[in-house]
Amino acid sequence: MDRAELANVLKAARARLMPEEVGLPAGPRRRVAGLRREEVAQLAGLSVDYVVRLEQGRGPQPSTQVLTSLTQALRLERDERDQVFRLAGSAPPLAGRIETTIRPSVLRLLQRLTDLPALVQSAKGDVLAQNAMSKALLGDLGRWPEGRRNVIWQRFLGDGTKHVALNPQEDERAAQQAVGLLRTAVSRYPRDPDLLRLIEELIAGSERFWSMWEERRSTLSRSMTKTIEHPEAGRLTLDCDTLLLPDTDQSMIVYSAAAGTDAAAALDELRATTGGQATGELVLAVPAGHRDDGHRRD
Repeated sequence: MDRAELANVLKAARARLMPEEVGLPAGPRRRVAGLRREEVAQLAGLSVDYVVRLEQGRGPQPSTQVLTSLTQALRLERDERDQVFRLAGSAPPLAGRIETTIRPSVLRLLQRLTDLPALVQSAKGDVLAQNAMSKALLGDLGRWPEGRRNVIWQRFLGDGTKHVALNPQEDERAAQQAVGLLRTAVSRYPRDPDLLRLIEELIAGSERFWSMWEERRSTLSRSMTKTIEHPEAGRLTLDCDTLLLPDTDQSMIVYSAAAGTDAAAALDELRATTGGQATGELVLAVPAGHRDDGHRRD
């Protein structure tokens, strides 16, 4: 990691970017060229102190999540982004790879969804983040072992989804959608090694997956109804809506229930168990140990 040159590059990029280019007011008393550090921190979802330390060449090695947030906030082109990654001692994102880094704006949206369970998945079903209500409903998915934080792997080879889709019709529909999602992913990312490894493991380990895979159906995530057996709230039938994030090929899954139903009352009770947390976000794509990365956890 070249801290000094990384600091210079980040400061220069900040000075080139005008407030109006990122939707911020210029103001009559702006004393610096380009953006202020506080504005970069706001756009990237980082603490101001962390941005200051990076620009002074004394910060810790940033995680890939932080680097992606910074380069997106600074509107860097691909070559400039790759330079920042290399100066920070990290490999730049490869073309044709599935994106597992969440945009700061999406994390902010997830953070503010305090009433409903929600999580973010990659194009191949990796669970990238979940809010506090999602943890209350589905459990802390961060406890799944690294490399197994994938809903499709858990459905066919693990037991992480044992409380989801208990109804046989729901289970069959969800399984077919999961396989179709991987068919779609491999058509878009035919050289992604993690995707190919996941498919090979599923074919070798699950006869059910192999049988569905041979049907060669492709699909995108669809909204559906899911039945969840919660250890305290009991059996809940919830609407499960999929919100697509097209620029990263990710999706946000949101669970809800019609007002006045038993399921809605159960969600209200689960909300009380979160202790009024405004967040609970869990960024699973960040490797273990990369915790001093400047992301807010309030």
